[in-house]
Amino acid sequence: MALTRLDARRVRWLMWGVLAFGYLLMSFTRVSTAVLAESLTLAFDVTATELGLLHSSFFYLYAAMQLPAGLLVDRYGPRRVAGTGTLVMGVGAVAFAMSDSFLVSFLARALVGFGGSVIFLAILRFAVTWFRADEYATVTGVTIGVSALGGIVATTPLAVAASVVGWRSSMLVVGSLCVASALVILLTVRDRPADPADDESPDSADDGPASLRDDLRSVLGGPDVWVLGVLNFLVLGVNFTIIGLWGVPYLVHLYDLSVAQASLYVLAGNVGLLVGSPLFGWVADRVAAHTALVLTSTLVFCAVFGTLTALGTPPLPLVGVLFFGAMFVNGGVSLAFTVGRQRHPDEVSGTVSGTINSVGYFGAAVVPAVMGAVLDAFWTGDTVDGTPVYSFTGYRVAFGIATAAGVAALACALWSHRTRRTPVRSRQ
Repeated sequence: MALTRLDARRVRWLMWGVLAFGYLLMSFTRVSTAVLAESLTLAFDVTATELGLLHSSFFYLYAAMQLPAGLLVDRYGPRRVAGTGTLVMGVGAVAFAMSDSFLVSFLARALVGFGGSVIFLAILRFAVTWFRADEYATVTGVTIGVSALGGIVATTPLAVAASVVGWRSSMLVVGSLCVASALVILLTVRDRPADPADDESPDSADDGPASLRDDLRSVLGGPDVWVLGVLNFLVLGVNFTIIGLWGVPYLVHLYDLSVAQASLYVLAGNVGLLVGSPLFGWVADRVAAHTALVLTSTLVFCAVFGTLTALGTPPLPLVGVLFFGAMFVNGGVSLAFTVGRQRHPDEVSGTVSGTINSVGYFGAAVVPAVMGAVLDAFWTGDTVDGTPVYSFTGYRVAFGIATAAGVAALACALWSHRTRRTPVRSRQ
């Protein structure tokens, strides 16, 4: 039986919350290696390059799955896709907690990325069906804000938990929560307001190979999604690497802080994302200036990392402000998903978002390994508690790479802004 308008407004946020909790868990596991860097280095006896590979292993399958995940949520709906993905993510988290070698931990973390790869796209597809077009940017922003909340839990709270019960027990708890979340998603979420009890595929029960090819051609045939994807590649790759992985070691090595103290500055970055994403989404739905907001955000992103490159070791309060700023404007850059949706029919919205996210998370897989290799080239030869110490110059070079990436992202944002098109809602 179809829901009344009032019931739908209430229920849609409850179901969004169920999906968002799974996304919070995914976001937590995605960046947890930053605070656990020293523990993982000692547990598996790895170099900076290997630690970078371990961190980025999450993103290999995550990035590769984005386009298939978009197709899956378009064809089979958010409930089944998100529920199954969250369950797989839980199995991977448990395996990671129990791993006894670098190889096993690498594969387990990759499995977490494989399962988690579908959740964000499932939420965006859910938003297309349950929310109005002029609410989409807001829902997307709030969803990314949930991602930031997961990152916040993965900073100081995780550092405290790991110091009390150990990193393995902490990850076992997360894996158990993933399994419970998957069951709740499968039992409670519905793909659209008029879903029958059997919850059939929302849009594409009769779609065949020809329709699938047409969808792919309509999305991949033009430059729009690719430019937005490269923009996402550059910004996500830098933020997940600098703030999500090397931010804590940078502060520990060059400012002589403890891991718990350093994690507070990474926490500031995640607070920036938590505040910025919903705010940019809310503003975008009211001023309809999506590409201008993306362009402005990318310009500020360049200024943040240009400042870190120029100063190297700015005063600690300024580090907190810069980390906050980099992640705050990440919320503006995330309007790329709204821009992509506007330029394509609703029926392929999952495929559009998946393509943009796929290119973006390929950057999150590549950039950590590149910067890890850069830092290894500037190893001082010293270690602290078994962790290699890298030089001031090494971190400054890493910030320079981030700044160059920001300039390239700015060029992508400018192109997208100058090629604005009339919004497309559906094929009907």
